[in-house]
Amino acid sequence: MHTFIGGHQAVNHLDFVELALGTPVELWLGVEGETELERAARLDAARDILADDPTLPDDVSRIAAEAIEAYVPELFNVVPLSRPAGRRRPVTGKGAAA
Repeated sequence: MHTFIGGHQAVNHLDFVELALGTPVELWLGVEGETELERAARLDAARDILADDPTLPDDVSRIAAEAIEAYVPELFNVVPLSRPAGRRRPVTGKGAAA
């Protein structure tokens, strides 16, 4: 069985990420052994993409959260930590209750 997204075949998880981002993952993370010149060119390209699509970081965060919620929901099962009684520090300075 093959998975196609927008006419492109997704073979592995990196393909899904690349198709969701619209850019290769390596553009954002870099590759091992890249030279300073390659790194500068990669970061320059990334800046251009972000300038053209300023909502990309928010979109990527939303997509990542939706994927986690769908495939690893237990990562969202958080328990608030309670502080032991009597160990709270009083709020001082600007904005403190009188």
